[in-house]
Amino acid sequence: MEPRDLPSVAELMATLEPASWAREITAEIARHAIDEARRALQDGREADAATLAFAELARINRTRPGVVINAGGVLLNTNLGRAPLHGDAAAAAARALAGYGTVEFDLNEGRRGGRGAYVHDLIATLTGGEAALVVNNNAGALFLALAALGSDRQVVISRGELIEIGGSFRLPELMAAAGVWLIEVGTTNRTRRADYEDAIRAETAMILKVHPSNYRTVGFTEEAGYDSLADLAHRHRLPFVADIGSGLLDTEVPWLAGPPPAWVKGEPAARQTLAEGADLVLFSGDKLLGGPQAGIVAGRADLIKRLGSHPIARGLRCDGSTLAALAATLELYADGRGGEIPFWSMAAIPSADLEARSKACLDASGVEGEVAAGESVVGAGSVPGQTIPSPVIRIPGIATDAAWHALLAGDPAVVARRRDGDLILDLRAVAPDQDAAVAAALARACRS
Repeated sequence: MEPRDLPSVAELMATLEPASWAREITAEIARHAIDEARRALQDGREADAATLAFAELARINRTRPGVVINAGGVLLNTNLGRAPLHGDAAAAAARALAGYGTVEFDLNEGRRGGRGAYVHDLIATLTGGEAALVVNNNAGALFLALAALGSDRQVVISRGELIEIGGSFRLPELMAAAGVWLIEVGTTNRTRRADYEDAIRAETAMILKVHPSNYRTVGFTEEAGYDSLADLAHRHRLPFVADIGSGLLDTEVPWLAGPPPAWVKGEPAARQTLAEGADLVLFSGDKLLGGPQAGIVAGRADLIKRLGSHPIARGLRCDGSTLAALAATLELYADGRGGEIPFWSMAAIPSADLEARSKACLDASGVEGEVAAGESVVGAGSVPGQTIPSPVIRIPGIATDAAWHALLAGDPAVVARRRDGDLILDLRAVAPDQDAAVAAALARACRS
């Protein structure tokens, strides 16, 4: 082929079936493919513009927002969107997106109202706080609390709580950006109440406690409890702010039958933290709460008012669809139906049920493997070090990397995990009606 034989942009666009793509994207891909093919031909290499264009379309298609099946055993997988929403929450968000709504309109008064007023009332009721505020994520909630309550003043925190989480987010950097003076006390593994007390000065704005939600320190450790720090802060007329991170509402987990799951032990909860004296408690909406991405603040009404009136609050506010989904999620808890929330229903699946599903899925795939003992993890910086016993499908003796990538290339893509040369599929975060798709994908991946 000679460069003069290359198709025109219009001809190549017709070949690419532009009806399934935005026209401008197809045109840009066609132009680039023709240019690349021309350069290759001029260099004496073979090239086909249509082949290049189809390859680029396939690559871009894989970057589009899409749905995957999570068989990797991480229930709150940040890369996969964390908590899937309950059907009621998803429907509420869809209704809010498809029309106009009462985002900041008071139907009773017939005038502008407060954004998220109903959601704030629900949060206050469920946590025992006087008031509440919702922003776009928990890092935003912490940033707002620091800026509104501690700007140009000192904030005292344990050295062992100066965490870094995913995406290189470092707490000291956030505190600096909020304009507060970081006063770190104690050591990495041991911080006592007296360490905080020794650091309090006239310039001190608050005591901050941050739950290290993505790791645990074990061995020779000590930390001051929430009740002790609350007492200390109040003796010095300072607010005590507790960032508990994960979004557990109640350590008793009353929405599940029986005692609290063993893996919840040691995880702080909003209701109990406020009951122990915290003035503000901060947590995520899309982790153990099981709702949409949001940062939630509950506690003293006067402090909530200061946060809500700070200029930064507007830049962190949630849209109507997030508030609608969060309201529907909170209503499930308020109605005693929290166990229906996808995260909690998945976490509570009995091992015997998972074992039966795993065996049926493996048999349907026709692939040689076994159902073995395994563990699921909560993920997303929640209950670090804790696991949920889960039977898993184990496929040994194959080209594991190739099979893993083949699962990702399917439609729908199936996210599995690799361990010690084996391919592992965990059905705890897979809906039962997706089992057949997992079996079919496994058959294709292991036979290709």
